[in-house]
Amino acid sequence: MSEESPPTPIRPLHDVWLKPRRVFRELAATPLGTTDYCLGAAQGVVSWFALSRAQNAGAGASVEQIIGKALLVGPPVGIAGLFLMTAIYARLGRRAGGAIRVPVFHVLAYSGVPMVASLVLWLLTALLAGEAAFLATPRPDTESFLYLLLQVQVVAHTLLIGWSLLLQVMGLSEVLGLVTRRALGLWLLGQLIVALAMLLLATLIVSLGASPKIP
Repeated sequence: MSEESPPTPIRPLHDVWLKPRRVFRELAATPLGTTDYCLGAAQGVVSWFALSRAQNAGAGASVEQIIGKALLVGPPVGIAGLFLMTAIYARLGRRAGGAIRVPVFHVLAYSGVPMVASLVLWLLTALLAGEAAFLATPRPDTESFLYLLLQVQVVAHTLLIGWSLLLQVMGLSEVLGLVTRRALGLWLLGQLIVALAMLLLATLIVSLGASPKIP
């Protein structure tokens, strides 16, 4: 009778695309590492690029300035965002079944691998299209090739973000021991909490900026 072969070791960055539950299950017992923080930093850069496009940054800044600011501001914002979301989901998770923070951080970091992959597309598009890569709407005189490139990049970025969000839900389901439907509800609640917090913060900033100065 032949002996059973040992299980194949996981390759988290590779296997998380199609075997997320196994990856998160095995990462749950490991401490946070450099890869977690690097993934968080890269997610911050991608988010800054997307924000720059939404704000039409390419109309008033050079591509070098936009990328430079993304590399400066994106990493700390991305890592801080992971800690914030970890705190929120860990608290919600304890109410739902007793999650601890490290597995949740792993989920949020490694589920962002598809999102981080879109960083290559952002940089390639910025290299070829320049400031047009960070315009909310392409200019009418944009060349056909660049216009097609921008549309492909938008579609690819959207699909990769969707994949990351799906991995988040599956990861929370795994580490919290919840069925996927309940994990989706918990994920939506966490996103709602963050959205409300950002809305309140923005309202406060605007109110302070618009308040009359005391002579």
